[in-house]
Amino acid sequence: MSTPTPVSLETGLHTEYIRKQLVQAIFAADISTAVITNPFDTDGNLVTIPAGFVPIGYTTDDGISFPSDVSMADVTSSQSSEPTRSDVESDVLTATWSPQETNTATVAMYEGLPLSGTGALPAIGSAAWTWDRAKSGRNPFRRLLFIGLDYGDDGGEIYVVKFMPRARLSDKDDETWSRADPTTRPVTVTAYRDSTVGTSCRNWIDGPGWRSLAPSGG
Repeated sequence: MSTPTPVSLETGLHTEYIRKQLVQAIFAADISTAVITNPFDTDGNLVTIPAGFVPIGYTTDDGISFPSDVSMADVTSSQSSEPTRSDVESDVLTATWSPQETNTATVAMYEGLPLSGTGALPAIGSAAWTWDRAKSGRNPFRRLLFIGLDYGDDGGEIYVVKFMPRARLSDKDDETWSRADPTTRPVTVTAYRDSTVGTSCRNWIDGPGWRSLAPSGG
């Protein structure tokens, strides 16, 4: 009788595939801004952030969360203790973060103001900022770009990018004033399907460090 070959429990384990987003960046734009079709050039390098996208700036060290709320519709039958069929009823993607800067993007997102044009806040330092709380809540759609940066074993950049072509504020936490902590205006946005782009969120992973990874053998 031949001795069976032991199964290796380390097959398919790759420490170099464990990713962190060491640096994160968020950019917001009015819905009239051109759609991002590809944030990378042909060599996988991140291209310049397109005009019209305004940086959110520093956020708390909680980073950015992307909750996905999945709701299932189950069919139950008298002959089974488990559902005999289950289908996705809804799958809603959101993003949440707590900005630490008081800048154009953070205030506009929180207050429902445009980022450019009529009603937009002037450049910091150029004039006083003033706005009124809207009688009926203003909640314009935005385009949102999220970029995470990590490094491969060779030091090359690895970028994880999410682009929400049509998103809007769906929740916000209290604006806080404190002697000990920076003023924050935490927000949650919900991604909606853009009919032109054909999705509510487009994702990319690329960069010189990503392209230098050895192909997985299992």
